Amino acid sequence: MSNLNDSGAVARPDPLHFAALLGGNFALALGPWFVRMADSGPVSAAFWRLSLSLPVLALLALWQRQPNHRSGIARGAWGAVAIAGVFFAFDLASWHVGIAHTRLGNASLFGNSGSLILMFWGLLIARRWPRRLETAAMLAAMAGAGILLGRSLEIDRVTLIGDLFCILAGFFYVFYILLIQRARDRVDSWSLLFSSTLAGAPVLLAIAIALGEPVWPHIWWPLFALALGSQVIGQGLIVFALRHFSALIVGVVLLTQPAVSILAGWLAFGETIGWLDAVGMTLIASALVLGRLSEAAGR
Repeated sequence: MSNLNDSGAVARPDPLHFAALLGGNFALALGPWFVRMADSGPVSAAFWRLSLSLPVLALLALWQRQPNHRSGIARGAWGAVAIAGVFFAFDLASWHVGIAHTRLGNASLFGNSGSLILMFWGLLIARRWPRRLETAAMLAAMAGAGILLGRSLEIDRVTLIGDLFCILAGFFYVFYILLIQRARDRVDSWSLLFSSTLAGAPVLLAIAIALGEPVWPHIWWPLFALALGSQVIGQGLIVFALRHFSALIVGVVLLTQPAVSILAGWLAFGETIGWLDAVGMTLIASALVLGRLSEAAGR
């Protein structure tokens, strides 16, 4: 669910960059499946996602460090990164709880709602009325969310609660992004990811213990797959590819995540969607594309 986005675009990205962008999104889309497969609690799975990835992220941060970053994260930037890591932990905790209680397609769509929430936030800060594309994105998002939330309530109240937790995760992700942007100009991407991960891991452990979840698993492979697939491979491929594409292309490719999650939910857990679910998902997917298109047009 969450990516450190460098918005500049390169004139001619090669097929390797596009393959990396697709591969990163595919790896992230399988994350909810690994959360379901883990025999620890959902928040505990988020803790292992971060903690098991730390050694690899540390090596990548050391490998990428540039001469102007020899001193690591400056004291002023570290405070913002640490608080961002706490919000990232809240984001993962809410999202993983939601994954355990709703359909994988819903979890993926609502978990990516942070970009739309950021658009709302930007309009509020700018104190201006939305443009046409922004208005269309907001209306599509509200209509799609209303349909999916209503359908979840029809299926089971627990499913609705799962959707709401995924939406809450989107709010936490917004605060994470706003804080992390303060350090992005001074810190390379891997050091930033390692530091925010280091700050967030103990928070997730504390939440898992407070909730009474089982922390120590009996089966480790889903947690290693979650850590390497989502936190290292997924994030790493996207960090590698993002700067070569416009915001619109990135937004469209991000929509492969819900599609893969829906397929995984169908194959692994027998989750099916009706025509009304498909309408709601299409509306939210369209809102994500329109939001990215508006972002690109407003540059």
